[in-house]
Amino acid sequence: MGITPMTVETAPRMTLHDDSVPERLVAALQDYGEPLPALEEIEAFGTCFDRFGDARVILLGEATHGSAEFYRARAAITRRLIERHGFSIVAVEADWPDAARIDDYVRHNARRPWRGPAFTRFPAWMWRNEDVAAFVRWLHHHNESCMADQRVSFHGLDIYSLGQSIHAVLDYLDTHDQQAAKQARQRYGCLTPWQDNPALYGQMAIRAQSDSCENAAVAQLRDLLAQRLHALHDDGEAWFDAVQNARVVRAAEQYYRIMYRGTNESWNLRDRHMFATLQALLTHRGDAAKAVVWAHNSHVGNAAATAMGWEGQFNIGELCRMAHGDDAVLIGFGTDRGTVAAASTWDGPMEVKALRPARPDSYEHAFSRAGLACSLTEWRHGNPLLREQLSTPLRERAVGVIYRPETELASHYFEASLADQFDAFVWFEQTKAVAPLGPEHPHGAPETWPFGL
Repeated sequence: MGITPMTVETAPRMTLHDDSVPERLVAALQDYGEPLPALEEIEAFGTCFDRFGDARVILLGEATHGSAEFYRARAAITRRLIERHGFSIVAVEADWPDAARIDDYVRHNARRPWRGPAFTRFPAWMWRNEDVAAFVRWLHHHNESCMADQRVSFHGLDIYSLGQSIHAVLDYLDTHDQQAAKQARQRYGCLTPWQDNPALYGQMAIRAQSDSCENAAVAQLRDLLAQRLHALHDDGEAWFDAVQNARVVRAAEQYYRIMYRGTNESWNLRDRHMFATLQALLTHRGDAAKAVVWAHNSHVGNAAATAMGWEGQFNIGELCRMAHGDDAVLIGFGTDRGTVAAASTWDGPMEVKALRPARPDSYEHAFSRAGLACSLTEWRHGNPLLREQLSTPLRERAVGVIYRPETELASHYFEASLADQFDAFVWFEQTKAVAPLGPEHPHGAPETWPFGL
């Protein structure tokens, strides 16, 4: 999830030389920045985002995967969008099968068969934390008074669940079509040896230069899609879940096979899959469906306005902008300093690290100099002077699940034009690390709790 080690190590080379932000930019941020209520004032905080309620898709970012304020702010905004503006889908940068457990819980559905506890793969703290748990509890209670077909759903967009998704497809077919299940086991048998460590599959495919498992994964997805008319009439939700898991298997097979070729190809495949999953959710829930997306700034901002895009990468934000135009709202989040939950290496333990103050040649430093501790700055509804100042390319910080302060410039900064990357920006001058949940479910929660054993 987030920025993998491969992406961190191949961060775009910087071309900036000025060591300070323009004074006119700081002045514009002072003039147009709107102070936000404290996060404890959940309703008041969410009300400030009513102006975006006319959109069909709202993408809420984060500058790090481990800052509590970003999660709490997104929860407050999403609650308001659900209660007052008819948003019915929450889609997050997480794996489909893990998020499905939350979906079962919040929509009061019977639990799907689970294979081990949820959200235990690195980085567990990204979704298994107190702020996500609080939002999930709220969504569970919100849905209690709703008709079953009007309940807000919760879904994962990512592709890292090869083994879990294979298990989910087979379980569905075992229940609905024994002969098809037998054929699926034969097809997925090519991937089964690698499902718990799929990166080894990619290494094998490159070294052996042998036939991949691609055809088998594609054939299985095609067969499930061919059942659409019958399945939708019989058990549409279960079929849709199986199809999405089959899509994950297909995408994961491709991803791990090409991840060693270079960052661009694997990044683009992953974001294309996440965007396609979002589109599938909107289609499945009907013409009136509206979605909120939670993901890193690097996914939800328009990549075309960043060094990522200039070097050949695209992302969910750019694809949403192309598909939905002004009906997609892209909101970035940023911070200057504080603490952050992150690891030092991929698959390493979570640490609470000190987040360094932003560099003086960054957008974050400009927001810090503007002097607002917590603010919303938006230019979707005009503000040409502000847009002009935010068009100046500056550095921007991105911390994923790994934070390396000793190499921060090379590892975590990239160049961007904020005016075209986002429609608005939420600023917290100081943030603190998320509080991870332990392996047990929270005190007082029922046994159906999605993070429980």
